[in-house]
Amino acid sequence: MREVLKDLLDAIQAGHTVGLGTVVRTFRSAPRPAGASMMVDAGGQAVGSVSGGCVEGALYGLATEVAAEGSPVLQRYGISDDDAFEVGLTCGGIIDVFVEAVSSKTFPELPAMAADVDAGRPVAVVTVIEHPDPAWLGRHLVVRPDGFEGTLGSARADDAVSDDAVGLLAAGRNTTLMYGPDGERRGDGMRVFVASFAPQPRMLVFGAIDFAAAVARQGSFLGYRVTVCDARAVFATKARFPVADEVVVEWPHRYLKAQLDADLVDPRTVVCVLTHDPKFDVPLLELALRHELAYVGAMGSRKTHNDRMDRLREAGLTDAELERLSSPIGLDLGSRTPEETAVSIAAEIIALRWGGKGSRLSEMDVRIHHVPVADAAHEDESSASAL
Repeated sequence: MREVLKDLLDAIQAGHTVGLGTVVRTFRSAPRPAGASMMVDAGGQAVGSVSGGCVEGALYGLATEVAAEGSPVLQRYGISDDDAFEVGLTCGGIIDVFVEAVSSKTFPELPAMAADVDAGRPVAVVTVIEHPDPAWLGRHLVVRPDGFEGTLGSARADDAVSDDAVGLLAAGRNTTLMYGPDGERRGDGMRVFVASFAPQPRMLVFGAIDFAAAVARQGSFLGYRVTVCDARAVFATKARFPVADEVVVEWPHRYLKAQLDADLVDPRTVVCVLTHDPKFDVPLLELALRHELAYVGAMGSRKTHNDRMDRLREAGLTDAELERLSSPIGLDLGSRTPEETAVSIAAEIIALRWGGKGSRLSEMDVRIHHVPVADAAHEDESSASAL
């Protein structure tokens, strides 16, 4: 929903009802992840995408119909011999799309939720997508770390689902959950989709060098909030790193410690250490590797790497902690320039996030889209029950 949120808010604040389709489950090689949305406004304009073009034509008609009639629909799109090139997914994937009519009446909590997203405050939206009582379908619960507003249909369901949604929000995950009709944890009949709108994940780039400028550009492109930090004021300037969200003059390990102490670093944070100077990178890595972060990479030659590992062992880091370090940083792409090196670093971050191996797809005979380890078991369970 994030990509259509502004247009959605503008439409309902103008008093319109729009049709909104959201991917709530994916199977196999689905082109867009759960949470991807497309809306059709009152003027017939489509905004967003759920499949990169495969099923948008069919969804356009359905969203228009739902907006007019008001009854939500859970629609499955997948490949078949008859409609593969008409409304199916030619990639072979399957997606479940929940289509609902959204207006100030059906979703009065939307403006406050959108304000949270705009301000970078964590918020999740829970939507009932399956229920034996049609009156529950499309109901929303807006969940924040300190509470919730709205209702799914009963206090029991609200309490059970909001508890689970808080955990998903902390992890920044979108997924479907199953309960009994009244929110019973052991049961089925009600499925809800939880869309988490966590603040942007952070990329901390240490070392104000030309490679850092290229890495910052890649980080911004991938959706990270980028910070460049260096102890040397002459190099750490906004003019040299215009894409960075902030440029900080401070000793790297002191800056990271302050961010950790202030709870401004979370398990989605990636750290790129480009200083390749022991007085900067050893104390920084000693701190970073002792915390749960998404990625910690350090630049340097093999000789620099070996020396760094010896120093980190002397500092007391365990083998398990050292295994978290990606050094030398990046994937083997044959990179030479700062820009090429930044691509190799970004590729490694993506590969570790999704479980990719960095191999050529043309030489592999496996599924293209990887499932995060945390979601793999859930997808398997959903696939078995839904197919």
